[in-house]
Amino acid sequence: MTSTFPTISISTERLVLRPLETDDVPALAEMMTDEQVVAWTDVPHPATERAAHRWITETAPAARANGRGLDLAVTEFLTQRLVGAIRLGATDWHVRSTELQYIVAPWARGEGYASEAALATARWLFHDQTFERIELRTAADNTAAQQVAQKIGCISEGVLRGACIARVRAENGVWTRTRTDYIVWSLLPEDLEGTGGQLADTGGFTSYPDWN
Repeated sequence: MTSTFPTISISTERLVLRPLETDDVPALAEMMTDEQVVAWTDVPHPATERAAHRWITETAPAARANGRGLDLAVTEFLTQRLVGAIRLGATDWHVRSTELQYIVAPWARGEGYASEAALATARWLFHDQTFERIELRTAADNTAAQQVAQKIGCISEGVLRGACIARVRAENGVWTRTRTDYIVWSLLPEDLEGTGGQLADTGGFTSYPDWN
C-alpha cells in the first residue's frame, strides 16, 4: 500500500504551514506571475487563476494521495496572508527521503520566511515522519535559493550538469527556456544540530481531515 503524508498544519513563531485552500487562488496566481518564480520554477506560464485553482484542487491532492509529495501554503501567523509555498516531491518511502522546494511571494521577501518554513518542514519530516534525508536542487544562478539551503544547514553534494530548465526573459518581454546546472543539496537529521532554535520553533503539529 502506498504511503502518504498526513494532512498537516505546522506552526512556527511567525508562520503557519497548512494545506492549500481555494481561497488562496488569487494570491497564489499572483505569486506565480512573479519574474523570479517564473524564472526558477516549473509553474505554468502564463499563470492564471485557473491554473492556480487546478494546482490546489487537483495537482496537490493527487500528489499526496499517491504518495509522491505534499504541497503546503505558507501564511503569516498574524495576518493569515499567503507568503509562499512548500512542495515535497519525488518521495521515496523505502529510503525515507523526499525533495523539498520553496517559493516566496515578492511581497514577502527579505523576511527570512523561506528558511523558517523550510526548516520547520525539515524538523517535522525528521522528528514526526521519521525521514532520513531531504534533498534540495537549486539552479546554478539562483543564489537566493542557495542561501536558504545553506542557512538551514544543507550540505552541497555536487552539480548535475545541464539538468535544469530555467526561463529567461528577453528585453522584449518574451520568455524563453534555457538549460543550466543544478546544485544538489542534502539535509540529514544530524545536520539540524547547530541551526538556530528560534528560526523555526515547531512547537506542535496539527492534523486536518483528509482533503482529497
